[in-house]
Amino acid sequence: MLSSYVCSDPNTSRVCVVMVGLPARGKSLMSQKIVRYLKWRSISAKAFNIGNYRRKANAHPSADFFALSNDEGASLRRLAAQEALNDLVSWMDKEGGRVAIYDGTNSTKRRRAWIAEQLSQHNIHPLFIESACENDEIILNNIMDVKTTSPDYKGVDPQTAAKDFINRIEVYRKDYESISSSEMISYLKIIDAGAQVVVNKVKSYLESHIVYYLMNLHIKPRRLWLSRHGESEYNVLGLLGGNSNLSERGMMYAEKLPELVANAVGDQPLTVWTSTLKRTQQTASKLPYQQIQWKALDELDAGVCDGLTYEEIQQKYPEDFAARDENKFEYRYKGGESYRDVVTRLDPIIMELERQENILIVTHQAVLRCIYAYYMDVPQEQSPWMNVPLHTLICLEPRAYGTIETRISANIPAVSTFRAKGELPQHQEPDGQNA
Repeated sequence: MLSSYVCSDPNTSRVCVVMVGLPARGKSLMSQKIVRYLKWRSISAKAFNIGNYRRKANAHPSADFFALSNDEGASLRRLAAQEALNDLVSWMDKEGGRVAIYDGTNSTKRRRAWIAEQLSQHNIHPLFIESACENDEIILNNIMDVKTTSPDYKGVDPQTAAKDFINRIEVYRKDYESISSSEMISYLKIIDAGAQVVVNKVKSYLESHIVYYLMNLHIKPRRLWLSRHGESEYNVLGLLGGNSNLSERGMMYAEKLPELVANAVGDQPLTVWTSTLKRTQQTASKLPYQQIQWKALDELDAGVCDGLTYEEIQQKYPEDFAARDENKFEYRYKGGESYRDVVTRLDPIIMELERQENILIVTHQAVLRCIYAYYMDVPQEQSPWMNVPLHTLICLEPRAYGTIETRISANIPAVSTFRAKGELPQHQEPDGQNA
């Protein structure tokens, strides 16, 4: 009998997101995204991929290995499922995990009932997420992704990998049972990459937040381009914040950016997002695409330190300067913001990005760090210290087993606004000499 345990307290509830679906339905991509998003929002989360446990016993199985009639394969897969679940429970019990993702096909009612019963014994509430898709284009794109990135096909000829993977899908299809309301479980069913969604028995705050995120998610291939604004007059002077114009070199970057973007994007449709500040809009002014301004993309508010140099901040507010070095993510400028505040106001931006396909964001250093950290799974304590140079176009391509990053330099000099943790503040000119 399945447990009806639901913990409604958002501060104590523990949820296991159980992925369900045939291969090539984007389950691992969803798993990766859920973990990244929750960690980005300061909720401890971790994925446990059953395939990783199975690969310990059989690293490169053929499609027949996954048939229920294959006794040896079924035994090894059950063992992998149990080991993954044991580690999942141990992580939640010993390390205080809030959300675990149990990533696998979990394709039969019997398997799902077993998972729910196991979790109920540890007061962990299961939320089943089924990706049901029969859209040939989406499936083909997922197959192309998996055959080039999955550990199962490392070193295997791409054509051979694709053929075997298609056979694996058909093997699973023979015994596959889609989730139904008769199972008496909490679930979200995502049909054809979000064309339709079905929600059942979702009650807790944490579950609802996960469901809301997934309802904004699609698994179609896409790329995201990121760029800081061109060098500004404030950058040249070493001043924080403000709403200054671009410098001469910044305008050179604005003139060259259309060429960089055209070479990177080709003839794909693209939408440009900027902040409401002049330097981002001036940077994007030559781009021949639809443009949208977002207040949420404005730079981190430096409060009383706006318009000061790092040297002046160190002299006027030495205790604050030291406190910010100690915990830059949490430190809030007097009358201003912290990096955590920026993450909070960027949440709607991330939700909208997940709904879109190809977006170029022209924004500011702190904001770009936060967005980059979301996609690249950078820990919070590290993200405020990342070096994100001016006059560089960054391309991020989310894939099932990671995000591919490409950086394209415009080769236009600019000051360095980077300051490493513990270093004395030094404003650097392009030739490396102190300003």
